[in-house]
Amino acid sequence: MSKKIVIGVIGADVHAVGNKIMDRALSDAGYEVINLGVTVSQEEFINAAIESDADAILVSSLYGQGELDCRGMRQKCEEAGIAKILLYVGGNVVIGKQKFDDVEKRFKEMGFDRVFPPGTDPDEDIKCLKEDLK
Repeated sequence: MSKKIVIGVIGADVHAVGNKIMDRALSDAGYEVINLGVTVSQEEFINAAIESDADAILVSSLYGQGELDCRGMRQKCEEAGIAKILLYVGGNVVIGKQKFDDVEKRFKEMGFDRVFPPGTDPDEDIKCLKEDLK
């Protein structure tokens, strides 16, 4: 049985190209992808994960507001009964040029399991999913 992955672009972000690339790469790697598209709320990600019994949620953002859009997401997952779900985030998730190590630290403190910088090859996400979903 293939693992189920919920993907989407959080907040008011309408950048769809990376989302389509991730959908294709994950599908080609054998994952069942539930693609919510763009302008997705935290609640939509969580509800889709519950409805599909997903193994992971992959959040992307390109417009720089990801840090604001993602705050409290792990807590909402816990409240919804999916505390252990794998949470990934990637893209241009902060405003301005910031050291990725600092960005990664903040997102991990917010409860994300993995944080990917802009331009990460989808194969890197897939490699990490294979490790994390053993």
